[in-house]
Amino acid sequence: MLAALALTISLALAPGLEASPAKPAAPGLQASAPSARRPHIIWKPIPYGPKRKAEMAAYAKKHYGIHSWRLHPKVIVEHYTASNSFSSAWNTFAADTPDPELGELPGTCAHFIVGRSGRIYQLVRLDVMCRHTVGLNYVAIGIEDVGTSDGEILHDRAQLRASLELTAWLVDRFHIRIRNVIGHSESLRSPYHKELYKPWAHQTHADWKHLDMDVLRSKLRALLNADRRG
Repeated sequence: MLAALALTISLALAPGLEASPAKPAAPGLQASAPSARRPHIIWKPIPYGPKRKAEMAAYAKKHYGIHSWRLHPKVIVEHYTASNSFSSAWNTFAADTPDPELGELPGTCAHFIVGRSGRIYQLVRLDVMCRHTVGLNYVAIGIEDVGTSDGEILHDRAQLRASLELTAWLVDRFHIRIRNVIGHSESLRSPYHKELYKPWAHQTHADWKHLDMDVLRSKLRALLNADRRG
C-alpha cells in the first residue's frame, strides 16, 4: 500500500520546498543555497487548516507567550514512532484530537516521517509549528523515524541514511548547529527550551537517548563534511 501511495504522490513537492534552483523556496525559509543535497521528499500533508492553526496559536500563547503558529526553526528533534508503520503514525498526526498523554489541542504531529524503506514523507510546511516536543515546538522541526527503538533505526541502513540526509539538508538550509540536533530525551538540556506552564516544565520522553544521539550527530557531521568537500 505504501509503495502505491509513494508512486501516486512522489512528484508532488511540499509547499515551501525548492524543486530546483530555478524555483525559489517560500519567503523566509531559506537565506542561502544549502550545500547539503536535498533528498527526495514525498509530500503527504495532514489536515492543517485554520482551526488547527488557531489551536496551535493558542497553545503557543499558553506555553511560550507567543500567539502565533509560525515556526522559525533553530532546533531539529529526532523521534521514533513507537510503531511499525508509516500509516499508523500519519493517521495519529492527522486526527487532531487531544493527545492521550497530556490531553491538549492541537493534536500531536511532526514535520517528517522517515519510513523503514528510506522513503521520506513531509506532513507539514516548515514555517508551521507542530506539537512534538514540550518546551521546543516554537523553534523545532520534528522528524519521526518509523520504529520502536533508537538501536533499531541505527541498524537499518536505508532508513538511517535517509534520516541523516534529511537532517543534513535541514541543518544547512536553516543554519542549525549540530549541537541543536537533539533527541526528544535531550529536550530539557536545550538552550531553547521554554515552558511557561509549570506542570509541564520537566516533561520529556525517552526516545533517542543521549549516547545514541552522539552516534547520530557523529554520522551527521561526517555526512555534512563530505557534502561540503564535494
